[in-house]
Amino acid sequence: QVQLVESGGGLVQAGGSLRLSCAASGNIFRISTMGWYRQATGKQRELVATITSRGATNYADSVKGRFTISRDNAKNTVFLQMNSLKSEDIAVYVCNLRYRNNDYWGQGTQVTVSS
Repeated sequence: QVQLVESGGGLVQAGGSLRLSCAASGNIFRISTMGWYRQATGKQRELVATITSRGATNYADSVKGRFTISRDNAKNTVFLQMNSLKSEDIAVYVCNLRYRNNDYWGQGTQVTVSS
């Protein structure tokens, strides 16, 4: 069974930075696609960024050039570096692991941006 635990959320001023981490249990991390999604209050969950097992990345247009997803397979951890944060980035950020069309989700971490 896979468990995902996010950390690194919090309150930051507009223009600031945060780094989210997601640690995965189990032994399929290195062969899985990892992703970050977010859900703002009253809105549907949306994709933020993904990274494949080979390191190929994909970003939502709204975060391109500001956010960077990376992974450390030795530590079973995926990261999301968020720079130039805006009020539009306020949401609960949730980690995802996808393996053979099976999705696993973390509990999420809140990101709040003050203007």
